[in-house]
Amino acid sequence: EVPLLESGGDFVQPGGSLELSCAASGFTVGDFYMTWVRQAPGKGLEWVAGISISDHTTEYADSVKGRFTISQDNGKNTVTLQMTSLKPEDTGMYYCAAGGILCFGPQRLRKPDDYDYWGQGTQVTVSS
Repeated sequence: EVPLLESGGDFVQPGGSLELSCAASGFTVGDFYMTWVRQAPGKGLEWVAGISISDHTTEYADSVKGRFTISQDNGKNTVTLQMTSLKPEDTGMYYCAAGGILCFGPQRLRKPDDYDYWGQGTQVTVSS
């Protein structure tokens, strides 16, 4: 059983949209702070977005604010990341992760060791 399974990554042109999904198994997404972290080719990990389902709170990195939306999928044990107005700099491997409160707020932890669960990633490529 894979705790977190991401899907939805694809090749898309600039200005396009994608929706990533993160299905959780063995735990309830509402019991954790759920985040998306990405890694561009040759670069470090970047915290992208987070949601506290129990607190109805979401946060976004400045680089994606207004373009990305993180949410729970209609009461399912799944978190989605809707991405619009995609740019080439959004290219990268997108990881879903579940952790504690330090994964949210000012800290916005972004390394696998900082989380309780970390997915295998889904690739997003934005190019013309």
